[in-house]
Formats: sequence, C-alpha cells, structure tokens
Amino acid sequence: MIIPFKVAPYNIMIMRTSFQQIPEELFDAAKIDGAGYAKILWDIVLPISKAILAVIILFYVIANWNAWFNASLYLTDRNLYPLQLTLREIVLLSTNNSVVADADGADVMIFRPLIKYATIMISIIPMLIIYPFIQKYFVSGVMIGSVKG
Repeated sequence: MIIPFKVAPYNIMIMRTSFQQIPEELFDAAKIDGAGYAKILWDIVLPISKAILAVIILFYVIANWNAWFNASLYLTDRNLYPLQLTLREIVLLSTNNSVVADADGADVMIFRPLIKYATIMISIIPMLIIYPFIQKYFVSGVMIGSVKG
C-alpha cells in the first residue's frame, strides 16, 4: 500500500525547476570551501528549497490521505482498510433508501445522514490541523518569486 505510486513525475519536474533557479555562485562558493555534493545538498539546496519541499510534501500527504482506490484494489482484510475507504462505504450505505427500524420500532433513517456527515468531518480534521503549519511556507514561496532586491 505504501510503495506504489509514490514518485510523481509532476512533482519531480517542480523540484527540478526549483533547483535550477538556485544561483550557480552558491555552488561555486561551496566547492571552493571544500564542500562535497552531499554537503551542498544538505546545507545549501534544501534550506533554500523549504517552500517547494513543503508544497511537495503537502501534495503527497493529501494524495495519500484521500487515496481509497488503491486500498480497494490491494486489500482484502477489512481491518486494514484506511479511513477513506471506510468513509466511502459509509457514504454509499447512507445513500441506500431502505428504512431500518431499531428495537423500539423507530426509524433510524434520520441518523444515516448524520453519521455520514460526522464521518466526513472527522476525516477532514487532520488536514485542517496540518495546513496552518505548512501555510507559512506557501507564503514565503510566493514572496521569493515576487520580491527582487
């Protein structure tokens, strides 16, 4: 479930374009100081590319969080189903028009939409928690491209 479809060509193109915009003078100065390729990557390229790395990480997190189709293909054990596949089943079951009665004979049809919407809201909460922490990198990424000085 984790390994397939983890490297997206679109994200590689975005990263490559971002890395190409780093001035060559930074690499030359690091080479003069005796830095190797790994040192240049860790100490120069990655700190400069925080904004694009945050965007790519957010793309991967959201894509994996919303992925239900691969789980439906690969998993047969219901105990291993991710939240989105369980959410899909709840939404599909709640659209069923049959009315189910509980022990008292009261209709429980009115609770199906409530369960559906509550499950949807619960599945959104982790993304709502993560986004404010990554938002500052989006703003700095926009400012890097627009402010010249």
